[in-house]
Amino acid sequence: MTKKHFVLLTIILTGLFYVLFILFLPLGEQAAQIGHRGLQIIYAGLLSMSVSILLIFILVVFVKRGYIQGQMYTINRFKHLFFLMVKRDFITRYRRSVLGVLWSLLNPIVTMLILTMVFSFIFRFQIEHFPVYFLSAQILFAFFSESTNQAMGSVIGNAAIIKKVYVPKYLFPVSKVTSALVNLGFAFIGLLVIITVTDAPFHWTIILTPIPMFYTFIFALGVGMFLSSVSVFFRDVPHLYGVFLTLLQFLTPIFYPVSMLPPRVFQLIHLNPLFHYVTFMRYLVLDGVIPGLWINVMCIGFALLALCIGLYTTLARQDRYILYL
Repeated sequence: MTKKHFVLLTIILTGLFYVLFILFLPLGEQAAQIGHRGLQIIYAGLLSMSVSILLIFILVVFVKRGYIQGQMYTINRFKHLFFLMVKRDFITRYRRSVLGVLWSLLNPIVTMLILTMVFSFIFRFQIEHFPVYFLSAQILFAFFSESTNQAMGSVIGNAAIIKKVYVPKYLFPVSKVTSALVNLGFAFIGLLVIITVTDAPFHWTIILTPIPMFYTFIFALGVGMFLSSVSVFFRDVPHLYGVFLTLLQFLTPIFYPVSMLPPRVFQLIHLNPLFHYVTFMRYLVLDGVIPGLWINVMCIGFALLALCIGLYTTLARQDRYILYL
């Protein structure tokens, strides 16, 4: 099967699942609260896309086993270089700083204190345990922003290495996203400190928080690989992406309650993948509830979609990088 066959099969499966979900899928929890037909249509569309991508991804793994085994062999050959790059990024980040790694804990806490004062007293949103509400979303968005920004310039920044020796090009964005994941781990420790200090309830479901972190990691990995490839050919991408991140920050309910959004915006915000990852995280940290099957499928679908696009873009264009570096 060729790439066109996989794309055509994905479109056909998405259409079939969409019809089935529209006819038989009940409204989700948030859609039921509003009772709006438009939100059900959005849920059905996103869910059908997620399921079809998941099935096609499994099919690709099965059909292209030889190619995937070759890529795994390549990754195994360069794994020592990969870990070296991750270590280098982590050490370079805190080189010559007095507090060093401690900044990974202080950054989210200081940011939380400032924004808590601003939004709790100026805008006066009635959000219970606002520091935890804010920080549980902020650490995920900060990870996504940092990892994709670093990955975007990773290929261009390592042009000297690429011109001299052969290295799998996707190794550079993957190492940047992985090093950002290490920082996310330190930020999560800061979240635990805030929960303790503010006397917010500790739910046992907090042990499941690696799940939304992993979903966000896969999604950021796909986006980072796509940006790293596109930015080689179009140097305006970093400037445009900075504006996009600012817009995305306001379209993600980090510091405001979702209930304040107008119905139209509330429907459109479900097209934002980070909304689902943040919601998943808050279910576990704030509500002590295990998210249902549909939100897991949505998160997996967005993550796999980004990963497939990122991998395809990188593998299809990496041989031409040398002409533009």
